[in-house]
Amino acid sequence: MGEVSTERENGAVAAAAATTEMVSPPRVNSPRQALVERLKDYGQEDVFALLDELSPDERDFLVRDIENLDLPRIDRIIRCSLHSQGLPVAAIEPVPENWVSTVDGRTMEDREKWWKMGLKTIYEGKLGVVLLSGGQGTRLGISDPKGCFNIGLPSGKSLFQIQAERILCVQRLAAQVVNEGGPTRPVTIHWYIMTSPFTDEATRKYFSSHKYFGLEPDQISFFQQGTLPCISKDGKFIMETPFSLAKAPAGNGGVYAALKSSRLLEDMASRGIKYVDCYGVDNVLVRVADPTFLGYFIDKCAASAAKVVRKAYPQEQVGVFVRRGKGGPLTVVEYSELDHSMASAINQRTGRLQYCWSNVCLHMFTLDFLNQVATGLEKDSVYHLAEKKIPSMNGYTMGLKLEQFIFDSFPYAPSTALFEVLREEEFAPVKNANGSNFDTPESARLSVLRLHTRWVIAAGGFLTHSVPLYATGVEVSPLCSYAGENLEAICRGRTFHAPCEISL
Repeated sequence: MGEVSTERENGAVAAAAATTEMVSPPRVNSPRQALVERLKDYGQEDVFALLDELSPDERDFLVRDIENLDLPRIDRIIRCSLHSQGLPVAAIEPVPENWVSTVDGRTMEDREKWWKMGLKTIYEGKLGVVLLSGGQGTRLGISDPKGCFNIGLPSGKSLFQIQAERILCVQRLAAQVVNEGGPTRPVTIHWYIMTSPFTDEATRKYFSSHKYFGLEPDQISFFQQGTLPCISKDGKFIMETPFSLAKAPAGNGGVYAALKSSRLLEDMASRGIKYVDCYGVDNVLVRVADPTFLGYFIDKCAASAAKVVRKAYPQEQVGVFVRRGKGGPLTVVEYSELDHSMASAINQRTGRLQYCWSNVCLHMFTLDFLNQVATGLEKDSVYHLAEKKIPSMNGYTMGLKLEQFIFDSFPYAPSTALFEVLREEEFAPVKNANGSNFDTPESARLSVLRLHTRWVIAAGGFLTHSVPLYATGVEVSPLCSYAGENLEAICRGRTFHAPCEISL
């Protein structure tokens, strides 16, 4: 009896165990299955639709690609950005005249005060410089980073070299002016260069192979802007291949999140930096670390500032600064948001276009504001949706790229100051290949030669030329002069045959 009873008990236990196994929820038995479940949470499980058809290496590549995504963040960005498309926006108004420092409205005393104030701040190590350099030169016919491009100046210098030498010049000027008559000490401006996954390695190698153009290697920090998956109009990830997502850089406004995630905002604070100059790589006339602009910015006690140029004509296809809503903040709108009557409207008091202040990606921020805006933009998670042809496993398809722009920060600023500059002195972008109608290497080259020719003549120099002067000129090395100053000793009474470079 005891043996039979024991057998029955054992059988009951086995049956109970079997029953328990039958009613228990299925276990997630692999990391891959867990990833599928996570994708389902965000409606993106289709990325694994062809998983069974992939090779082991391709499966591993896809799994790693998905594991590296911050899915909650990306889902929030997609939802907020798609939702924002249907929301009404406030009407726009012209920028109040007294918010702009115009070229005509400045006195010589203002310029000298701001120049010295800026140089003193640079001498104290309080200025950092951020370069937006994530793009390749594909529209210029090269696959290298755009900053490596040589626009055809007599010196053969690249955009990167010209900008590095301007930093060297400002450092020297700050040391000389602040210690006028006394011993000088080295001045260092830290340069933060934003690359992208497509340009990072090549940019680092380019700087290293050129010995950092005379700068100290440890005064340059490279960091990468982020990328985001490209999406369909209903928010689904687009697959570039069966085992990889289509991705694109998150726009030059990704600089704020990139500086924060790479802890470079903390690095700036540790160096004593309080102000940050920020600009795009493709402007050959950019005055990097401009002391006058910095001095003006400090004098106005603003959180952010931008250099602006006047629109060349009403229908010029450039973004312009506006005021969003009655008494609202400054922001930038694309030319397509201005109808013909608004674009052509004249301010009867000044004779200028009402909407005339073009954004040219030359900005100044306080470090405190950069920390604030990095947090604000991340919290709001609203990106621009750009409809583009996206490479997919079925050929190119229309989809959406998620982008932020550098000017998205301005609505967060408690105060923004605008500083007019002359196009022929500070803005010569290199965006399109020679043969295009505007913004070509040739147009930028001529802008440099014409500006520098005026500097040389003003300093008492003379030019000879074998081709018409409108097609040639001289190039002044940034190591000689930052903005036309200190050229008399080099140029007065001398004759230069154009085209040529004037250097130390």
